[in-house]
Amino acid sequence: MALYLVESILNGAVKDKESFEKKVSDIQEVISKKNASIIEIQVSKDFSRAFFIFESEERNTVNDSLRELGVPITLIKPVRLVGQDLEEVKKQNDAVNYLVEWNLPENLTMDQYLERKKTNSVHYAEVPEVSFARTYVCEDMTKCLCFYDAPDEKTVKKAREAVKAPIDTITEILPQK
Repeated sequence: MALYLVESILNGAVKDKESFEKKVSDIQEVISKKNASIIEIQVSKDFSRAFFIFESEERNTVNDSLRELGVPITLIKPVRLVGQDLEEVKKQNDAVNYLVEWNLPENLTMDQYLERKKTNSVHYAEVPEVSFARTYVCEDMTKCLCFYDAPDEKTVKKAREAVKAPIDTITEILPQK
């Protein structure tokens, strides 16, 4: 089984938490019938964007299921989970409220990325008010998504500076807990 990141611009189809939860329930129902599962779903606080992580044998299973439900897809890529064990993510015990997107530089390999992360992650201790949760790195090395629990955007930026990692986009997400 592989992990797939799906990004969706919801285009006003979802306007509140109730309609989002209904959409998620519909997705879970359809995807589970196809031997796939939702690992994680995060939605921006204003319900304009959603980020899904699916576990599936095939990309087309995810793609076809979402299209069947009218969920617009702006990106779908295989990803690798970094910084947390998959079984822990499945338990959904942690709360995150910020997502940082970083478009990775060309020619950066996965091994180089992982080494850089290992070396720099110790610096999160310099910003104790921020909790790093996990990262999903696109297998094609084009981008990564990093999830945090933090008091505000300014503090997330401070943590990213501490670990010497850029920010292309920062999104406040609706806490799931």
